[in-house]
Amino acid sequence: MAINLQKGQRVDLTKGNPGLAKIMVGLGWDPVQSSGGGGLLGSLFGGGGSSANVDCDASVIMLGANDKLQNNKDVIYFGNLKSNDGSVQHSGDNLTGAGDGDDEQIMIDLSRVPSHIQKLVFVVNIYDCVKRKQHFGMIRNAFIRVVNPTNNQELIKYNLSDNYSGLTCLVTGEIYRNNNEWKFAAIGSGTNAASLSEVVRSYS
Repeated sequence: MAINLQKGQRVDLTKGNPGLAKIMVGLGWDPVQSSGGGGLLGSLFGGGGSSANVDCDASVIMLGANDKLQNNKDVIYFGNLKSNDGSVQHSGDNLTGAGDGDDEQIMIDLSRVPSHIQKLVFVVNIYDCVKRKQHFGMIRNAFIRVVNPTNNQELIKYNLSDNYSGLTCLVTGEIYRNNNEWKFAAIGSGTNAASLSEVVRSYS
């Protein structure tokens, strides 16, 4: 049974799951439905009961010592779907967030993560957010979850339930080394970063 986390909680990932090496990290979100007609929601989303076409992108930033990015190739996103060492692989871009379940998935082989990598940071940002005047107030039901792909067992789930209105980037969670084991932290912090490259710079 999955452990449902609250913001700020940390939990053992591998210690309680002996032999766990390969995991799938799923990230999901839904566009907020407008109520149709006039009003603020109508003007934000173009009226007519349609949903906003907000293109969210999930990424992984692989950090070394002191939480620093050592190589731009260690950023895994829709433009770089696989890490050089093959330990992290992205499923590819989802442009709308429509439908149930994960919108983007990232496969990780923890046994292949290079020893100098101490932390994997999972980020969701809105593509072209400034030009499109979009923010996370237009998104609902955001979550990050960790699944054991060998039996499809959901190990961890964190629903990002805070109000992220006006923010354009979310650090959803982290997987990090701890005494030869891996742990997961529910972060849920939002920023006003306008692009993934701006987020990446904050770790350089």
